[in-house]
Amino acid sequence: MALEKHDPVMLQEVLEVLPLESGGVAVDGTLGLAGHAKEFARRVSPGGKLVGTDWDESMLAIARERLMEVEGVEKILIHADYRGLAEALNERGLEADGILLDLGLNSAQIEDSERGIAFKEAGPLDMRMDRSSGEPASSMLNRMSLDQIEQILWEYGDERWARAIARKIVERRKDEPLRTTQDLVDCVLAAIPVKARDKRIHPATRTFQAVRIAVNRELEDLEETFVEIAGCLKPGGVMAVLSYHSGEDRAIKRASKELIEDGFEELFKKPKTPTAEEIARNPRSRSAKLRAVRRIERETS
Repeated sequence: MALEKHDPVMLQEVLEVLPLESGGVAVDGTLGLAGHAKEFARRVSPGGKLVGTDWDESMLAIARERLMEVEGVEKILIHADYRGLAEALNERGLEADGILLDLGLNSAQIEDSERGIAFKEAGPLDMRMDRSSGEPASSMLNRMSLDQIEQILWEYGDERWARAIARKIVERRKDEPLRTTQDLVDCVLAAIPVKARDKRIHPATRTFQAVRIAVNRELEDLEETFVEIAGCLKPGGVMAVLSYHSGEDRAIKRASKELIEDGFEELFKKPKTPTAEEIARNPRSRSAKLRAVRRIERETS
């Protein structure tokens, strides 16, 4: 894996909204390569706590090693989906000053051909973030009906050729099951006419995004989870979310509206987006949207 280059998305903007100080409690629910978390740890040192969760054991191991560079902080790293974050905090009796959920992928995951998330290099059609559990993409696509595949591609990928691609997948697996990323790419290319292809992105981009979201259930319970995790904030604490897909952003927006009616406030009405400089430096940040809510301080009598 190419680990030497890791550029955490909208790092400065995230640090500006999270009220992290020495002795505080910082939480990163999507630890990844610890790009954000390392800076959080520095902010709450000395005497603070950093809680991090990640559903990918290999990422957790890398994060643990990288965080060793920061001293004076208690680090609590947990192999878990962020959907288990609220339970983990409650079990430890912790309330957070700042919480981040970065719903995007990191470069190491994308560039690891064995994961099958991207299609630059051929690899197994897996796509699972937690490879110790769940169903690989190949298995899912080989068993689903044409209508089910179409629905996934349309809802999670905004793919207007969803029906045609789903039909090609079903036709292909009659002869031989899908096994590799190239198998799926071939189905997409066979379904979309050359003249109809978007010149800005690879024709398979939306399909791979949609299948990955379905495999990992990335949008499942997102709205409810956001509300639940926000309940773990101290008064005055802030929760920030980086989303990269319209479905994610809609869920976070709905959850924010719900929280506003229950003792929270939005830090900004419209989501913040990366600067032109950041997009030029890190093209994968281009679709990022940052939203944040603050738990309103309780009135003192």
